[in-house]
This record gives sequence, structure tokens and C-alpha cells, in this order.
Amino acid sequence: MKSSKTPKMPSAAGREALLATLQARFEKHAERHEGIAWPEVLAHLEARPEKLGSLRGMEESGGEPDVTGRDATTGELIFTDCSPETPKGRVSLCYDRDGWESRKEHRPKDTAMDLAAAMGIELLTAEEYRALQELGEFDLKTSSWVLTPPDIRKLGGALFGDRRFGHVFIYHNGAQSYYAVRGFRGKLRV
Repeated sequence: MKSSKTPKMPSAAGREALLATLQARFEKHAERHEGIAWPEVLAHLEARPEKLGSLRGMEESGGEPDVTGRDATTGELIFTDCSPETPKGRVSLCYDRDGWESRKEHRPKDTAMDLAAAMGIELLTAEEYRALQELGEFDLKTSSWVLTPPDIRKLGGALFGDRRFGHVFIYHNGAQSYYAVRGFRGKLRV
């Protein structure tokens, strides 16, 4: 069944709580966003308040979003899921709708691509996943779907990544597969 979730804007109190959580995480992990100060982040969020619904969804599903960079072309700040393991509220998902439909039985509740779209975020590419791993050690016990190139997806495959044995690996699996320890990490441009 396709996800019916949409980014829900937080209440005024929820907005303040979310901003406090984001600021505390931002200040605790300064190594993730060198050269970016919190007042700039706050200005970006105030200019695009509709993005708070997506950040709320990232936070509530266990993603622990934090600023991890800036788009050199647009100047947008990029929030990425920085939870130590793949977000707990986004596991047991096939890669996409076609993978989900190809399962004849035991279909999971949703797909990574559908849930990301409903949340208003995007899956990380393999390159972005590797770049995130330069900022810390993520997915030591779990794995995360990453955006799969069309030529691989056309043949029924999908990509995921994890960190094992001190190295970051990008693997392949059938897009219809799902596991309790595989979810997805997203990014949001603000």
C-alpha cells in the first residue's frame, strides 16, 4: 500500500522544540558543518518554514537530521540523517514501488522511495553516503538503501550501503527485498 503520510507542520510549541533539538545537535557536532553558523541555519529555516514538516518527519522517525553541507550552486543548506544506525522508523522497506509490486506475498508496509517522497526528502546517492561516512561512523549494525542508478534498477537491482570492518561498502540486492535492519537515510535541502 502506498504511503499516505505527508510532511505535517509542527505546532508552535513543536516548532520551538524541534528547533531546540536541531540547534543542540548542530552545536554538539560542529565537525559536520565547518564554516556554517547556527544563525545562518535559522535564517534558512525561517525563509522556508515548509521544510520544518520534513525535518520533523526525519526527527520523529529516528533520523537525527543535522546540517552536513551547503550546495555550492544554490547556497542551500543540506540536512542529512545522522543517526548512528539507519533510522528505526524507516526499516523493513522494499526499495521502490516496482520492487514492492513484484513481491507476491509478505509485502512490507511501504517502500523507501515512496516514504522519502511522502516525507519530502530524497535518498542519499552512493557518493553522498560515502561522504557522510567521512563525518562519522554510521550503519555499523544496519544498512541503508541508496539512490540506485536507472541502469541497475532497470535490471531489478537496488543499492545499499553500510560500514563493516572499518570500511564503507556499497552492495546490491533485489529491489523487492527488505530486512528489519535495512532502512534509508535521507537529505533535505533548505
